[in-house]
Amino acid sequence: MLKRRDEKTVAKVIPNHNHSLLNKIGSRLGATMDRRAFLKRSGIGVGAGAVAGSLPFGMVKRAEAAADGSTAGGAIEIKRTICTHCSVGCATDAVVQNGVWIRQNPVFDSPINLGAHCAKGAALREHGHGEYRLKYPMKLVDGKYQKISWDEALDGITKKMLALREESGQDATFFIGSSKHNNEQSYLLRKWVSMWGTNNTDHQARICHSTTVAGVANTWGYGAMTNSYNDMQNTKCALYIGSNAAEAHPVSLLHMLHAKETGAKMIVVDPRFTRTAARADEYVRIRSGSDIPFLFGLLHHIFKNGWEDKKYINDRVYGMDQIKAEVMANWTPDKVEEACGVNEAQMYKVAEMMAKNRPSTIVWCMGQTQHTIGNAMVRASCIVQLALGNVGVSGGGTNIFRGHDNVQGATDVGPNPDSLPGYYGVAEGSWKHWCRIWGVDYEYIKSRYAEGMTTKAGMTVSRWVDGVLENPELIDQKSGNLRGLFFWGHAPNSQTRGLDMKKAMDKLDLLVVIDPYPSATASMAAMPGDPAGLNANREVYLLPAATQFECSGSCTASNRSLQWREKVIEPMFDSRTDHMIMYQLAEKLGFGEEFTKSLTMVKGKGGMMEPEMESVLREINKGTWTIGYTGQSPERLKLHMKNMHTFNVRTLKAEGGPCDGDYFGLPWPCYGTADIKHPGSPNLYQTDKHVMDGGGNFRANFGVEKDGVSLLASDGSHSKDAEITTGYPEFTADMLKQLGWWDDLTEAEKTEAEGKNWKTDLSGGIQRVVMKHGCHPFGNAKARAVVWNFPDPVPKHREPLYSTKPDLVAKYPTHDDKAGFWRLPTLYKSIQEKNADIGKSFPLIMTSGRLVEYEGGGEETRSNPWLAELQQNMFVELHPKAANDRGIKHGDQVRVTTPTGAKIQVQALVTRRVGEDTVFLPFHFSGHWEGKDLLQYYPEGAAPVVRGEAVNTATTYGYDSVTMMQETKTTVCQIEKLA
Repeated sequence: MLKRRDEKTVAKVIPNHNHSLLNKIGSRLGATMDRRAFLKRSGIGVGAGAVAGSLPFGMVKRAEAAADGSTAGGAIEIKRTICTHCSVGCATDAVVQNGVWIRQNPVFDSPINLGAHCAKGAALREHGHGEYRLKYPMKLVDGKYQKISWDEALDGITKKMLALREESGQDATFFIGSSKHNNEQSYLLRKWVSMWGTNNTDHQARICHSTTVAGVANTWGYGAMTNSYNDMQNTKCALYIGSNAAEAHPVSLLHMLHAKETGAKMIVVDPRFTRTAARADEYVRIRSGSDIPFLFGLLHHIFKNGWEDKKYINDRVYGMDQIKAEVMANWTPDKVEEACGVNEAQMYKVAEMMAKNRPSTIVWCMGQTQHTIGNAMVRASCIVQLALGNVGVSGGGTNIFRGHDNVQGATDVGPNPDSLPGYYGVAEGSWKHWCRIWGVDYEYIKSRYAEGMTTKAGMTVSRWVDGVLENPELIDQKSGNLRGLFFWGHAPNSQTRGLDMKKAMDKLDLLVVIDPYPSATASMAAMPGDPAGLNANREVYLLPAATQFECSGSCTASNRSLQWREKVIEPMFDSRTDHMIMYQLAEKLGFGEEFTKSLTMVKGKGGMMEPEMESVLREINKGTWTIGYTGQSPERLKLHMKNMHTFNVRTLKAEGGPCDGDYFGLPWPCYGTADIKHPGSPNLYQTDKHVMDGGGNFRANFGVEKDGVSLLASDGSHSKDAEITTGYPEFTADMLKQLGWWDDLTEAEKTEAEGKNWKTDLSGGIQRVVMKHGCHPFGNAKARAVVWNFPDPVPKHREPLYSTKPDLVAKYPTHDDKAGFWRLPTLYKSIQEKNADIGKSFPLIMTSGRLVEYEGGGEETRSNPWLAELQQNMFVELHPKAANDRGIKHGDQVRVTTPTGAKIQVQALVTRRVGEDTVFLPFHFSGHWEGKDLLQYYPEGAAPVVRGEAVNTATTYGYDSVTMMQETKTTVCQIEKLA
């Protein structure tokens, strides 16, 4: 079923690869058929598309609309694009005729999805018609959205922005970016916000995997998935914890099922028996929020039975002795069972499966990240893999499944409040590096910021509500409260504390939504709230952005591979591309010239100018040395897209052809310039490969010693054929001189590299020479099992802020409250102590997650009629006992209440998928508010087909102690039947 299509197949369908059959079909459509009639007679159009779908990528010419509007003889184009939903990176061939997207075909040549699609991927074509999209700019006037012109919208927005800047400063406006933006747009938004003069910017990664990025990066160097979906075919045992891949990343499971066919074991650990669990060899039900007791319970059996990889630990891991002492003393089987609910026999069985079926891998998603101790949970997963010697090997690693299609890329190069593109941070040296790339003086950037704020991390998207509502004297910025907010491709219903969010929206002076769909923001802003809390001077604007199918650019899948999307169709309705909107706003705000100084400008929709995406990627290539975004030139990425069939499905390596030796998508790090043709790094930290074949070792990012103990790798531990056969620090120009490698640089490289290091040398010479000698630019160190710069250096279980177990709260209390944390006071212990007995009133643990039919906040997918038909109701899953105790039957309408005071009305789904003490709600719904349908508050004709209560209307306060990740996976509720 997943056989690849080859040239012979094409020849059978279209003899001699000519268009004779297509022309015959085209002639049948009639010379007078307009676009609307063509769509109505889609049966014939689809037939044409079916034939065209067999054409090789790039074979046909660009369509030209007939002057008389006819479609007769219209050329068929095949545009290769990437699904815009989850992070797997499934390829699709869009069939386009006369500018109309008439069909989509799976790409059987894709080594990632092998022609497979989930429901969402199979319904992409609807974006090319989008009848429920936001069609033109609008402004909220007297509670109703009214159509306005682009000029009116841009003038009104920028006038208000400048007024707020004058009154309160640059930091009074917060910009929420998007993980749906491509890499180039994500990068441009961080650049744009920098030139506005604030670090108050963020995007979805904060609320899905920020704890992963921080926890994993601080363990071994890079905060990303170490291996790939494909590499899971090489595993012998996989442990999924907090991941429902069958629904959240359906096509990824294809690779795991292939592994199972060859004998691999599959373990699923989750509070809920999911569709993924249905495929498991072993299902383990844990109490939500108890991941550390479970993982340390595994380590107890691993250490007790001597299953740890002692040589690996000695050579490549720092601090495992402290972990072992903690585990053996404090996480005995009885304490593990008390905290997470798993008995000793099952804990032993899982530990044995992981230890005796190596290489084994761990997969996690938001079930592990969205907690007040999410940073510690993900580090506990890393430590299990380090103890087993599973990191840096094919079939092993930590396979961290990201959420959105480009959340990885947006994190890498996009709008983060604490970093410039490439995780450079916001220190003065980082700014100077990027100012060189942008062609502007550092003093210019400093002048755009409030005094002293250039190097200060901004607020996070998870806390913008408090940025608006908090006492300004407690906010660590001179601007005080936030007054302006941009939702630039972000769903508000994906964030917690919906009741507070409504109050914050009403208090704003400026709210701007830039999105292909109006999103839940539009209806939340328009619906009546507390009249006393409404800012009479508030202005709300909606700007229609183009989708990713209406522009070109690259996106980064979860495995760090980049793929290039071709533009499928022109921007529909009155929409404009995000990068065009950025440029037009920059022009009106006075920094358009600086924003585009180093870019190529081209004509876009209507002849208006916009940055060329290829030139933006080249600018990213020029500056992002830290994570190796330098070798993925537009030309190399496009070549990969045209030659997918040459890549091995299990290794991702091209076998012959024009991409020979490359790994598909040049997964970062792809070091050096594109000219040296680094192949990309399919599996991070893999020492049995040469660095120029994607090999590596752990990063030297935390110094060379700690308390007299070396942090560098031991003698004999190094990447294949490295000339330095022991640990070493990251490379600088001085190190090259000391090693006698300086003269390997060209004269031009010497000039640029002098006084620089591997991250700031724009010539790439330092990286080129270091890799020539088989070494890794970022050094060779040990991974840190103990992260001394985190609140809990050894991961520590702490109960959620809202827990139904007061006895465990007493044993495992949360952190102390913090002041000035990401600019805001943040509460921990004061909330937990106040709610110590909350379980008496709210006895059910409430958790949330994904459905296969929808994505993210759901506005986009619930506006797709084909997907909306599959899942029409918001619901809550509850166990038969919990239902019977409350007089609830399957299908009843029920009210879910939480400590916030929220009361959401949903349908009861009575099932044993959840335990007696736990309920589950999907997080994709919006459009209902505590029992009321908000249809009348959407722009006319732009409401989603399916609407329902947002679970996050009811979720509670709680944020990770390192990254400000929201705690959505563990809170409490009560449920009652509606009369």
